[in-house]
Amino acid sequence: MEKTSWQQKMNVLTHILTTRSTSPPLHSQLFIATQIPCYPPLFSHQSSSAAFPPPLLKWIVSRFLERISRFGLHQTSWRSRCPFQLPRPLVLAEGVEVAQWSEEEKREYAWKRFNRRRLGNNVNPWIPIVIPNMLLLSLLFWDPIPYDDTGS
Repeated sequence: MEKTSWQQKMNVLTHILTTRSTSPPLHSQLFIATQIPCYPPLFSHQSSSAAFPPPLLKWIVSRFLERISRFGLHQTSWRSRCPFQLPRPLVLAEGVEVAQWSEEEKREYAWKRFNRRRLGNNVNPWIPIVIPNMLLLSLLFWDPIPYDDTGS
């Protein structure tokens, strides 16, 4: 990291800020690895020469096993479960059909969404008023800090 110039650091910082992701793609990792040596450690030549198997080989095998475990299917997210999202998701989740609604069905769906209950809890509005007042009233009958009038 000490050998990198400020220009390289700025390039990496700009790249990270413009492509925000919790799991960066491989080309992004390779770009950062070329700009800042030894990031991530699996691309580092120093760390790979001492360990066997090399970290890069471990990473390749783990990526291969990850794809095998999904049987080659795409990894889906919550967005791919929303067939009516615009623009449409590139890959729909398994079991989700392509959205093909008529105008009447779209209207009915919109009215159902507008008429659903508001988010929140269903607490009686008297409870937040009565409970604190009852606690304060109990202080009149029970004195938690007795007044000591013995005189010292």
